[in-house]
Amino acid sequence: MDSDTQKLTSALADPTRFSIYQFVASQKNAVTVQEIADQFTIHPNVARLHLTKLEDVDLLKSISDKSGKGGRPSRLYSLSDQVVNLQFPPRDYRFLADIAIEALLSLGPAGEAALVTMGHRMGVEAAKRAMMEQPINPKEDLEKTLQHVERLVIAQGLKPEIELLDTQTLRFRVYNCTFLESTKRFSGMVCKMHNALLHGIFEAYFGEIELKEEESMLSGCKSCTYTVFRLAEPVQ
Repeated sequence: MDSDTQKLTSALADPTRFSIYQFVASQKNAVTVQEIADQFTIHPNVARLHLTKLEDVDLLKSISDKSGKGGRPSRLYSLSDQVVNLQFPPRDYRFLADIAIEALLSLGPAGEAALVTMGHRMGVEAAKRAMMEQPINPKEDLEKTLQHVERLVIAQGLKPEIELLDTQTLRFRVYNCTFLESTKRFSGMVCKMHNALLHGIFEAYFGEIELKEEESMLSGCKSCTYTVFRLAEPVQ
């Protein structure tokens, strides 16, 4: 696993810190250390430590509060726009990815199939690595498994929302596109590859599944929305 991604996953492994990140991400305005301390009933020093760790891995950014109030200036924390770059850093890599995708697609149906297969394999392998680092038994604790999946998907550079509809059905939404730049050139195939990657992640945790795309940001929707149907238990 890339060292930056490993740091990101480690930062989100702490339940309180993960909750703080979710809270900051849900706010329209930047938050202060005191607001976090009040929200989570923790000492401001502890809140500052969590916020600093999140900022260290570029999940959050901060600026000095220049409101003109007296006393020691506080810092305002908000969601960073650099999250995706942790997993897919420089633009040179995006350019290289575009070349690789174009080369595959030039092979016709065989190249398209290879792109989808690779996306699925990457999803499965990412999930397996995450489960090795933080062991979990999906059969025993569904709620904890969903939290595990959410942390992994965030580490992939996505802003997800997972809703349990019933014991066999999930609603999964993402509000940003990890492959945005490539999608502009190869929209259909990049989406198929990305869907295969998500399919691989959910399959690794839940066994045989069906992933059905309900909405797409390419169609003007606010999110890419999927329904995940669990068809079989995962193999341990």
